[in-house]
Amino acid sequence: MKKTNVIIIGAAGRDFHNFNTVYRDNEAYNVVAFTAAQIPDIAGRKYPASLAGKLYPNGIPIYAECELESLIKKLNVDECVFSYSDVPYNFVMGLSAKVNSAGADFKLLGHKNTMLKSTKPVIAVCAVRTGCGKSQTSRRIIEVLMAKGLKVIAVRHPMPYGDLEAQKVQRFATIADLKKHKCTIEEMEEYEPHVARGNVIYAGVDYEAILREAENDPSGCDVILWDGGNNDFSFYEPDLTVTVVDPHRPGHELSYYPGEVTLRLADVVVINKVDSADFAGIQEVRKNIAKVNPKALVIDCASTLSVTNPEAIKGKKVLVVEDGPTLTHGEMKIGAGVVAAHRFGALEMVDPRQFAVGKLITTFKTYPNVGALLPAMGYGEEQIKDLASTINKTECESVVIATPIDLQRVIKITKPCAKVEYALQEIGKPDFEDVLNDFAKNNKL
Repeated sequence: MKKTNVIIIGAAGRDFHNFNTVYRDNEAYNVVAFTAAQIPDIAGRKYPASLAGKLYPNGIPIYAECELESLIKKLNVDECVFSYSDVPYNFVMGLSAKVNSAGADFKLLGHKNTMLKSTKPVIAVCAVRTGCGKSQTSRRIIEVLMAKGLKVIAVRHPMPYGDLEAQKVQRFATIADLKKHKCTIEEMEEYEPHVARGNVIYAGVDYEAILREAENDPSGCDVILWDGGNNDFSFYEPDLTVTVVDPHRPGHELSYYPGEVTLRLADVVVINKVDSADFAGIQEVRKNIAKVNPKALVIDCASTLSVTNPEAIKGKKVLVVEDGPTLTHGEMKIGAGVVAAHRFGALEMVDPRQFAVGKLITTFKTYPNVGALLPAMGYGEEQIKDLASTINKTECESVVIATPIDLQRVIKITKPCAKVEYALQEIGKPDFEDVLNDFAKNNKL
């Protein structure tokens, strides 16, 4: 039987998981390549033989996505599987036009064939866009479950930007583990808030192996919490799905892939940031939830801010540094740093673009709509150095750091800093106490 030649179109995350669950050791298919987008410095690597299985003794090459059409013809490709997240529908279909015109089929895999079953109850936290507030929602859920005496192990959506073989299964229980695993800034932003609170979090490449280790974690495990990335749906079959929507970007919940999938799958929908969004945006999001998932329970939430060293903001010309992916492919214009700058009386937000150096120049060219904010890009040592240089070159009086970690721990900043912290706060009823009481009862916890 002739094998189907496949390219998996990805961004170092869902692509590897789709391969592992559907194509690895599957004699009907021959995965000839991965392509990579969104994440810098990934093309040119290989998915290693140790992870690829018995059918790929030489591993699988990874190319830049810009080579896709030529690869389809060169490698006699039959189908291309789109496997990354947080992109508008017109982008997805534009890519399908390129694939179809080059002679291959275009495919999207659903959750039936890609979700793994756990031996533990699973809560999945997803979102309709990057930057909606998944992480603070995850932290709130863990807080409520811990108060019930339950041990929660978090598993984070993949961000394997280094040695894939070494990153097969990663366990983070202490701050020292972040250094041990050579984490990028983006990885630290996701893992550190968990370990700082005393929680264990797993991540890596092989999510079957990760799940089995998490279920048997030496610290104990009552519940697995899937802490999603971008707007992807869960890799694990959930007993409860929570999807976060953002009224600062009304309408995006019905126009981005696979964000609408996560909304339709949700048991609970969190409308976050109601304290800073306008009424019209909140109402549009509420209407769209009712349109596609009327049975979902809706929880209204505020994203509450606290600021260390607020005197560094009041009356000052400030540089606002926000979470990188939220500003870039998340397309956010108003993050926690902007809200804090306004609330605490900044004189002016300084535009960093004229001071950008190295890879930050490329970032601003790739994402021209970021505007007068600095995305905390730190996917590698060079980018981290460029971030530090850009911050210190910018002609401002102080820096507002609105990233999930304190950048001052990672880079040396020569100006006064104000660190913005944010947490999820439910408004009225229903709230997560109600939801998780039912979850615990239904799962005999």
